[in-house]
Amino acid sequence: MTAPSARPRRRADAERSIARIVSAARTLLSADPSATTDDIARAAGVGRMTVYGHFRTRADLVEAALRDAIRAGDETLAAVDLAGDARGAVTRLLASSWEVVAESAALLTAAAEVLPAGRVHELHAEPVRRMTELISSGRDQGVFRADLPVGWLVSVVQYILHGAAEEVRAGRLASEEAADTVTKSVLSVLTG
Repeated sequence: MTAPSARPRRRADAERSIARIVSAARTLLSADPSATTDDIARAAGVGRMTVYGHFRTRADLVEAALRDAIRAGDETLAAVDLAGDARGAVTRLLASSWEVVAESAALLTAAAEVLPAGRVHELHAEPVRRMTELISSGRDQGVFRADLPVGWLVSVVQYILHGAAEEVRAGRLASEEAADTVTKSVLSVLTG
């Protein structure tokens, strides 16, 4: 009788351990993209071998942390009202997007260093879809430019967001000015 109940308990313990590890990885890598697996294990309150028991490589751990950050960010962005005027919708989305990007800029740097080329882009499929639909809607409304490919405009928006996060990290842009700077920059690109 104890064997069947022991198995679900071990699975639940493993799930809690994984959650602690991923949470620690997100926190540490968001502060320092070079945080080591040992640093993450200590912060999670587990041994290094426990981390490697769940994540074969540091890249696997970094990807799990990035996936978790993207999932949390997507929950925030999914709640943004994108109805009505596309300019207003972009402004609302950028305000929320800026917060998400700013929180995970260093984590994104860590991911870019260890994940294969293109993987970070693949993981951002939902945010890309959302922005693509919004830009297309703005084109349909006649408020966004139609002389450049939508995919290019989406990429430029991402570059602006990530560039602003890097400027804030480097101390060249005040964090309290970043959201307004991002919004003005993006709207100038989208409206031509």
